[in-house]
Amino acid sequence: GGPRPLPGQEVSVKVLGALEDGGLVERDPRLIFVPGHGDVVQALELGVPTMQPGEVSFFLAAFPYAYGRPGSREPDVPPEAPLLFEVTLLEVRDGPDPQPLPPAVRLRLGSQRRERGNFHFARGDFAAALRSYRLSLRALDGPITAPPGPEEEEELREQRVKCLNNCAAAELKLGRAEEALAACEAALRISPDNGRALLRRGQLLAEQGRDAEAVLVLRRALELDPASKVIHTELSRLAKRQSPPSST
Repeated sequence: GGPRPLPGQEVSVKVLGALEDGGLVERDPRLIFVPGHGDVVQALELGVPTMQPGEVSFFLAAFPYAYGRPGSREPDVPPEAPLLFEVTLLEVRDGPDPQPLPPAVRLRLGSQRRERGNFHFARGDFAAALRSYRLSLRALDGPITAPPGPEEEEELREQRVKCLNNCAAAELKLGRAEEALAACEAALRISPDNGRALLRRGQLLAEQGRDAEAVLVLRRALELDPASKVIHTELSRLAKRQSPPSST
């Protein structure tokens, strides 16, 4: 009974997932997600919005709608495995993003979506990873019910920087260097001494031929991590590129 989930609403479901031989690979008494955000397998993304609260449904998912061609380590799903899901729709409510939430809830949402992005990235689905990282940033930057304490403020800052660095990595995999550079620069506005963002920004500037800027950025990165072979190599390469040709 009750209306089906609308776009942007959050759902709570009870899920059991089994292989063809009956082996149980998933059991979650209360899985919470927003359909369309890429936080769960496609079988649930597509199937749950067709349900009503209290309804129990069975979804037989071919592998592209489950864990894909590579399968999964956690849960333990073999490659190209179809799955049977038993799903009970427990609750439908308004999505969390536009609502003022406590900082701790914002942190939980941000972490959950970033981890989902890492899952997609590891499987080579960089567009899905980027979508999850952007959703994570949206959660972290959403309205809060009260000012965060010092520890929460620091954790929010760290999670934003992680997400932006991950966005840069995904943009590079998608062949979008300008967008990757913008993500690095956004991370450095929050944390000017973030070594990962400095290194990647230096590399991207060098690729654009902006060698003088790249050298300054990479030298700063080297100050923070003097033992980095990658930074030494990048600076040596730029030095050779900037050296005038020897006369004969």
